[in-house]
Amino acid sequence: MSSVETEPPGRPGRPPWLLFAVVSIALFMSSLDGTIVSTGLPTLRHALGTSINWASWAMTGYQLGLVVAMPIAGRVADTFGRKRVFLVAAVLFTGSSLLCGLSSNIGMLIGLRVVQAAGGAAFMPSASGIVMDTFGEHRHRALGLFSSIFPLGALVGPIAGGVVLATWSWRGLFLVNVPIGAAFTLLAWHYLPKSERHPARPDVLGALLMGAAVLGIMMAVTDLGNPGAGVTSPGFAFPFALSVASGWAFLRHCARSEDPLIPLHLLRGRAFAATNAINLVWGACAIGFGSLVPLFSEDRYGLSPLSAGTLLTARAIGEILLAVSASWLIHRTGYRLPIIGGIALIAGGLAMIASPPLWVSPYLWLAAGATLTGLGTGLSAPAANNASIELAPDDVGAITGLRGAARQGGAIIGIALATSLAAHTGHEAATLGKSFFVLAALLACMAPLVYLVPDGREGQAAGGAEAPQPLVAH
Repeated sequence: MSSVETEPPGRPGRPPWLLFAVVSIALFMSSLDGTIVSTGLPTLRHALGTSINWASWAMTGYQLGLVVAMPIAGRVADTFGRKRVFLVAAVLFTGSSLLCGLSSNIGMLIGLRVVQAAGGAAFMPSASGIVMDTFGEHRHRALGLFSSIFPLGALVGPIAGGVVLATWSWRGLFLVNVPIGAAFTLLAWHYLPKSERHPARPDVLGALLMGAAVLGIMMAVTDLGNPGAGVTSPGFAFPFALSVASGWAFLRHCARSEDPLIPLHLLRGRAFAATNAINLVWGACAIGFGSLVPLFSEDRYGLSPLSAGTLLTARAIGEILLAVSASWLIHRTGYRLPIIGGIALIAGGLAMIASPPLWVSPYLWLAAGATLTGLGTGLSAPAANNASIELAPDDVGAITGLRGAARQGGAIIGIALATSLAAHTGHEAATLGKSFFVLAALLACMAPLVYLVPDGREGQAAGGAEAPQPLVAH
C-alpha cells in the first residue's frame, strides 16, 4: 500500500526544466567524481606519503561504494520517497566531499570516498523517478537526455582534475563539490516535488556480502604491493579468506532469499558464465585500465596532469561517437560481431599505449591508443548490453545490476592488481605497460566465448521479434 508524501509534481512555480537541471547537476557531479581523481594519483601519493597501490584506492574505493549502494538505492527511494532519498544523498555526497578535501591520511580518504560513492549512487534511481513523474508523456525523451549526463561527467572529469591540479591542489579535487553540492541541495529541497512511497524490501544483506567479497579481494591484492608480501603473508591470506567466505555466503543467500540482489539462475549455464566472464574482463580493460592511462603517461613520459587528463577525454569522445551508430546497427549486425570487433579495438589500443611511440610525439601516440580503446568500447557496449538482456528478458533489472557489478568488479580488481604489482616491483611505468599487454592478451582470449552468447539476428529471424532498443549505458 502506497502513501503520498504531499502535493503531486508539476505544481505552478516549479518549471520542469528547473527540476531537470537540479537532478542533472547532481548526477553529473557523481559521474565526474568517478574519473576526476585519475589524473591526481601521483600527486595524492606524494602528498599523503603513501604507495601507489594504496593511492589507487581513492578510485577503487569510490567504485566499491557504487557497487554496493547502486543495487539497493532504487528500492530505498521507492520506500522512503524519492525527494527524501535525493536530499539525504546530496547531504551525504557534499559532506563527505568536504571531509575528503580535509583528509590527513590515505586511510581517512579511502573511507570517505566509499561514503561519498554511497551518496552518489542514490542520485541515479531517485533522480530518474523524479524525471519520470515530472515529464509525464514526454518522460522517455527526458530520460534519454538524462542518461547522457553520466557519460558527459566521465568525459569532463579527467580534464577538470587536470585544471584543478594545475591551479589549486589535490584537495580541490573534492572541495570543488562543496559549493556546487550545497547549491543543488538547497534547490532540491525547495523545488523538487515529493513523490509516492511504495514499500519495498531492498536486499541490503546481499549487497553487503557482495561488497565484502570484492573488498576482501581488493585488500588481498593491495597487500601484494607491500615490501616482502606474498600469497602466504597474513595481509593476503586473511582478506582472501574473507572474500571466499563472503562470496560463498552471498551465493547461499541468493539461493534462499525470496527477492535476492542477483537471482541465482543468472549465474548458471554456459551462456551466463560466458557473459559474466566477458563483462568481468571487459570491465578491467575498458573501465579499470582506462583510469590508469593518466598515471602511466605522467610516470613514463612526464606529461602534465592536464595533458594526461585529455587522453581519457579522447577515449570518451571515441566511445560516444561509435556507440550512437552501433546502437542503431546491431539489429543488422547481430551482437557477436560488434562485441568481437570492440574487443579487437580495445586490445589493440591497450597494446599501442604500452608500446614505444613511433614517428609521433608520446602525447599523440597515447591519444591515438586511447581513442582506439574508446572506439572499441563504443562498438561493443550496446551489443553486449542487449545480448545479456536477451538471455533473461524477464529479469532486466537483475541482469542490468549483475552486468554493472561484473564490470565495476573487474575494474576494481584490475586497478588493484596493476598498482600492487607496480608498487611491488618499484618500476611503476614499466610494470603498468606490461599490465596493459597482459590485459590485451586476456581480452583477446575472451573472443571465443562470444559465440556462447545470443547473436540477436537468430531470434529475430525465428520469431520476427522487434529489433532491440539501443542500450549504450555501461
